[in-house]
Amino acid sequence: MPTAVDPSLNRRKLRLALKSARDKRGLTQREAADALEWSLSKLIRIEAGTVSLSVTDLRAMLLEYGVDDTSVVSELEEAARGSKGQSWWSEYNDAISQPFSQYLGYESAATTIRGYHPGLIPSHLQTADYIAAIFEPGPTNPKTSQLIDLRLARQERVFQEGGPRVEMILDEAALRRQTGGPATMRRQLAFLKQLVTEERAVLRALPFTAGAHDSVDSSFFLLGFRDDEDVLYVAGPRGMLTNRDDRELIARYQECFEDLQNKSLNKEDTMALFDDLIENFHRS
Repeated sequence: MPTAVDPSLNRRKLRLALKSARDKRGLTQREAADALEWSLSKLIRIEAGTVSLSVTDLRAMLLEYGVDDTSVVSELEEAARGSKGQSWWSEYNDAISQPFSQYLGYESAATTIRGYHPGLIPSHLQTADYIAAIFEPGPTNPKTSQLIDLRLARQERVFQEGGPRVEMILDEAALRRQTGGPATMRRQLAFLKQLVTEERAVLRALPFTAGAHDSVDSSFFLLGFRDDEDVLYVAGPRGMLTNRDDRELIARYQECFEDLQNKSLNKEDTMALFDDLIENFHRS
């Protein structure tokens, strides 16, 4: 399992620290860029955490922002040195979009992951054969094996020791849909039970009787952080969206997750449903 600090986490650490320092100095991004004699786009990319940062450029920013605490400077210089290099998912870059790559950077730093999918088991919880069954009906794609490996690698990172707290709402439609055949579903449901039993995830089933709700046509994930606001990822008929700036939209999905929680079965009834479905798939 991975132990080294991923470069994306160091870039995020720098992003938060430098934006905070600029705000305390009372500078806009344009004013800071002009003072540093940089292009605005360079400063925007640094504050977005999408590029590495040299120690020389970091020192220039800290000097401009009036940051002179030696311990803080030393810590940020170490982060700058660690911001270079490829992120853990770089080997899959030719199989994923840039927006999804950006999302993976956020996910790697998250301390909580909450989510829901209206028709499938959420991606973080899928077994290998369930993932393969999802890709099978689509057109032949030479990158399918890469995408499957990426999804399993994400799962390994999420559920490693010290990983984020995972809370997922599982739609009854997804639990009953025979994806990949009865044997695949038995293994998938057994894996969900194992995650709950080992307290590696908080899972709740959303029954058909819950009726309509605010996310019937799209899946979404809310990423939480100790030192930052939630980030929202939505995938649906209108495409994918990763958003950290539209607080009103994020609040809507936070409320949606709470509503889904309130409509879901408790832990005991969710586990009982898993058992019933495993038995049903044995008889299929």
